[in-house]
Amino acid sequence: MIPEIGHIALILALGIAVIQAFFPLAGAQLGIRSWVSVARPAANLQMLFMLVAFGSLMYAFIDFDFSVKYVATNSNSKLPTIYRVSAVWGGHEGSLLLWAAILAVWGFAVSLFSRSIPDVMVARVLGILGLVSVGFLMFTLLTSNPFERIPMQADGRDLNPLLQDFGLAVHPPMLYMGYVGLVVPFAFAIAAMLGGRLDAAWARWSRPWTNIAWLFLTIGISLGSWWAYYELGWGGWWFWDPVENASFMPWLVATALMHSLAVTEKRGAFKAWTVLLAIFAFSLSLLGTFLVRSGVLTSVHAFASDPARGVFILAFLAVVVGGSLVLFAVRGKSIRSYVSFDLLSRESGLLLNNVLLIVVTFMVLLGTVYPIIHNAFGWGNLSVGKPYFDLFFVILTVPLAIALGAAQLLRWKRDTVSNLFSKVRTALIVSVIAGVAAAALLMPEFSLSAALGIGIGVWIVCTTGKAIREQLAARSFSAIPRGFWGMAFGHIGVAFFAVGITLTSVYSIEKDIRLAPGESYELGGFNFAFDKVNDISGPNYSGNRGTITITRDGFETILHPEKRNYFSSGMPMTEAGIDAGFTRDLFVALGEPLGDGAWAVRLYHKPFIRWIWLGTIIMALGGFLAATDKRYLRMASRARRNRRQAAITAGAAA
Repeated sequence: MIPEIGHIALILALGIAVIQAFFPLAGAQLGIRSWVSVARPAANLQMLFMLVAFGSLMYAFIDFDFSVKYVATNSNSKLPTIYRVSAVWGGHEGSLLLWAAILAVWGFAVSLFSRSIPDVMVARVLGILGLVSVGFLMFTLLTSNPFERIPMQADGRDLNPLLQDFGLAVHPPMLYMGYVGLVVPFAFAIAAMLGGRLDAAWARWSRPWTNIAWLFLTIGISLGSWWAYYELGWGGWWFWDPVENASFMPWLVATALMHSLAVTEKRGAFKAWTVLLAIFAFSLSLLGTFLVRSGVLTSVHAFASDPARGVFILAFLAVVVGGSLVLFAVRGKSIRSYVSFDLLSRESGLLLNNVLLIVVTFMVLLGTVYPIIHNAFGWGNLSVGKPYFDLFFVILTVPLAIALGAAQLLRWKRDTVSNLFSKVRTALIVSVIAGVAAAALLMPEFSLSAALGIGIGVWIVCTTGKAIREQLAARSFSAIPRGFWGMAFGHIGVAFFAVGITLTSVYSIEKDIRLAPGESYELGGFNFAFDKVNDISGPNYSGNRGTITITRDGFETILHPEKRNYFSSGMPMTEAGIDAGFTRDLFVALGEPLGDGAWAVRLYHKPFIRWIWLGTIIMALGGFLAATDKRYLRMASRARRNRRQAAITAGAAA
């Protein structure tokens, strides 16, 4: 009965989404106030029905209702409770329901926290969100119904063992909050074009929503990278997998969008460019959905392999992108910016950053989709591997990092070379000396790549520090807006991230060896002693657990890498043993038994790899600070006061 309630709630949510899309948009264009007023209640009601549908599916998993096909396919009676919950989004149908539910949550949030924005604008934004909801709910009901019934099964097939992990329990919701959240700035951009009001106001309204979506997307990508590192047993954190790229591309464009919105709000420039970035950011989210669910690629992250579903999403993508670009072309004259600025100015610096981010995005997009296109035209299978991405990413991101540091010190409208050089001279000298000295004196051996990476990190920190000093010289600490601190933390996070990537890439040591109990191996100055292997059993798996003692100059730690075999699927999984540290990780993965008590063992020494995730945490903190800038809160407070005053005035007049 509960699954039927969920199915009915899903159908009702579709009906409400149609109302949310049609009446507010038509009312805003025709000036019918009663239709405009439908927007907020419809968005709230759609979220309610989506939560009922999502809760119904979760109940079916917790209750072991194996008469629901999706539950029987992705769960098992021995599955631990936490993974029965995360199994709700562990397959295609459930993950799509999660997408639609999060979309409804974003609509509710816009309805709730946009009281300071004119009702007509909010109606248009919620109407656009309603249209997107219609597309995804139709896709869910017509091709991917998670409530489909089958004859009651004795037990389920079990959740994919790759997904039976805490990291994968929280990674998809965070990633989807960012993925789907990019629909909000997209909706604001389309609404602004429909209303013919492309001024600083719409940029100001869009900025906090863009920052929040970017924050969630940053956390989601970081969690996915962390999971790949400790769960898959290969010691890496990013492989340029097509599905990894599908989340990275919207993040790159969203980063450019955040900076472009700042210029549009502050100076009224880049209006057309900002609108295009909002369109492309959400379009890349839809493209990622197509790549993951169409069956055109193979990945450990991919959910579905049904071409019919892929055609539906591709058609929806064509409608969204095509319709948006047609509207952009029609409104082209009203989108132009008439703001002048010199070649050397903060506007130009931010534009350069934007262009480089888009070029990086195009590089990733080309490497991701070209093999698909090559195969589709019958030209044979083609693989674009890690060397391509690594090469072009380094070539493009080095000037991006340099421009990032300099742009924040440039003056608005115009600046001079002498003024800029006086600000960056010390940072330039310190970064060069620090990069060379650290690579020569602190690292195992000198590497030009290491010196460059460290130098870039120091450059970003020093230029950001200079920007902070300028702010403190102009105003008190308490008067500096959170938006500035968000920028500062975001840039410092990039510095840690860059140093972490560089040093772990240059100085990581790995070794695949054969070890038997009582034998040892030295790697990176540490002695890895293979003590023993024990049999283990879990709630839905059995396996082996190794005991490896690592020592060095009084330091000692014991790691327990595991090799698991899951009962239902028979799929083997590696659980690495990791000793984490601020400046290095020691990583051990247990391979296959080789006879006579010996095992294949993979050993890693990973310098500074934790700085990668530390950098993303600092970046996410920056996004949070920027999104919660007090001026956005003051806007909401003023709106509440105005509504109360209007109500008092209306009551007195009555």
